[in-house]
Amino acid sequence: MIIEKQEDVTTAVLNELQRAPDARFKEIMSALVRHLHDFAREVRLTEEELRTAASYVNAIGKASTDSHNEAILMAGSLGLSALVCLLNNGDGGETDASLLGPFWRASSPPTPNGGSIVRSPTPGEALFVRAWFRDADGRPVAGAEVDVWQSSTEGLYENQDPSQADMNLRGKFRTDAQGHISFRSIKPAGYPIPIDGPVGDLLRAQGRHNMRPAHLHVLASKEGFKTLISQVYVPDDPHLETDVQFGVTRRLIGNYVRHDDEPAPDPGTEGAWYSLEYNFVMEPGESKLPTPPIKGKAEAAAAAAA
Repeated sequence: MIIEKQEDVTTAVLNELQRAPDARFKEIMSALVRHLHDFAREVRLTEEELRTAASYVNAIGKASTDSHNEAILMAGSLGLSALVCLLNNGDGGETDASLLGPFWRASSPPTPNGGSIVRSPTPGEALFVRAWFRDADGRPVAGAEVDVWQSSTEGLYENQDPSQADMNLRGKFRTDAQGHISFRSIKPAGYPIPIDGPVGDLLRAQGRHNMRPAHLHVLASKEGFKTLISQVYVPDDPHLETDVQFGVTRRLIGNYVRHDDEPAPDPGTEGAWYSLEYNFVMEPGESKLPTPPIKGKAEAAAAAAA
């Protein structure tokens, strides 16, 4: 198609997309082109602004490494990750599903029920978690693999912090006949997301802070069920309503109970401790693990050898 006016550009691109053999690819790309072209028209995008935007996209790629995924961080900071999650789970609001985040690793160590995921000296008040996984009718989901992970009280995941042991504050559990797991950790703390890359530039331009409220990550999978990715938030965190990644829903605010004078489940626990009990609902569907957004040293070495 020979272009005669600016409207013809959109028509020409959409016509060429009709050649695509994959129907879903054609649907997504056609919608993207329409919205992208309409966006450029609405804001009267200049040539200089387009070059700046292209440089920004390039910078996102350059800022991503085996231990840091800037693109996922950007998607969260724009609310896209939260929106896609709610579009694909539950009824748009009442769901246990949440963001995967940029720090999940696939090879966390198997840990027995009641075990600890604190694998190196880590300051923080003890947290004892009991969780149940049930289907939509309330029946226990036995034999589900449940991956949990969190940051330290310094606001760092172990892959970001050389002082932590490999896989510190990470563990993989198996639900029992009651769909139950339990483990010991430390009470999560809120933390800042990295702002030394393009995401930081975006937040500064918007006048926003870069804090995530304290949370515990969970990923549960079993054949016959859609893989459940979740986060359980601490209710008294000051950034609960202004999460930089827009991940907090009412359903995911957990009841972290402080105990000052009661004996802890582990008799070696000193001082105040916390307990968390949470019931997760797993939806029917395909059991499929996501692609890990980062690699630790072991995963990076395995990938290099492959």
